[in-house]
Amino acid sequence: MLTDAERRTLADRLYVAERDRAPVPPLVLRHPDLSAADAYEIQLHNVRRRGQAVVGHKVGLSSAAMQQMMGVDEPDYGHLLADMRLSETAPADAARYCFPRVEIEVAFLLGADLPGHGCTESDVLAATEALAPAIELIDSRIVDWRISLADTIADNASSAGFVVGAARVAPDKLDPRAIDAVLYRGDEPVAQGRSDAVLGNPATAVAWLARTVAGFGVRLRAGHLVLPGACARAVDVHPGETFRAVFTGLGEVGLSFQPASDTGECRR
Repeated sequence: MLTDAERRTLADRLYVAERDRAPVPPLVLRHPDLSAADAYEIQLHNVRRRGQAVVGHKVGLSSAAMQQMMGVDEPDYGHLLADMRLSETAPADAARYCFPRVEIEVAFLLGADLPGHGCTESDVLAATEALAPAIELIDSRIVDWRISLADTIADNASSAGFVVGAARVAPDKLDPRAIDAVLYRGDEPVAQGRSDAVLGNPATAVAWLARTVAGFGVRLRAGHLVLPGACARAVDVHPGETFRAVFTGLGEVGLSFQPASDTGECRR
């Protein structure tokens, strides 16, 4: 285990990297024994420092496609904060981020608190008020996305933003394991997959998350949004691009980005 001072130093490094859009080398280069527990304490330190309301949680790297893409073999997890909420109608500024990418996900909107230890898929479905279409914007404050599991957990699971479409479907009206999804850049399909790419059932990912974070005193509460992981690989974002995700039986959601300006690029 790292000392509290060491964890704070690493948290400071990630905080400045995000603030200045100046990514840093992988944390594990200097701390090869950085554990998931240490990494989560680093994450929590920066979550508290931002002073934003927690509006949800996320599981990342929960599909084989994303694990292969990023070179890891298990999921990560992070917080969704109020200032990460994006709009379908107001273009986001890609220049705010270092290496932005978008993913398509089936969002779970909780109507009741989830249990922590022992949480099951049945608990998740019973507590879920609705499923909704979502696009997650991910970003890495680690240079060139050269992340280990510990790096991405410390970096709040590479969270950057999210947008949720208007549709709301009760989980007993639609099999959460069998939702096909396609991501379009403009009119071109650039990624596609099915919701069961996420651990065989996205509800499994939500239950896993509830059990995992319970050990840190964190609960998934009524009113929270939970993103269980991407149905397909992530797609790089560039200024001026427009994305649309279409989900069978669940509607669609869009996210666009402002054209390039003179705000500069991330210092890589």
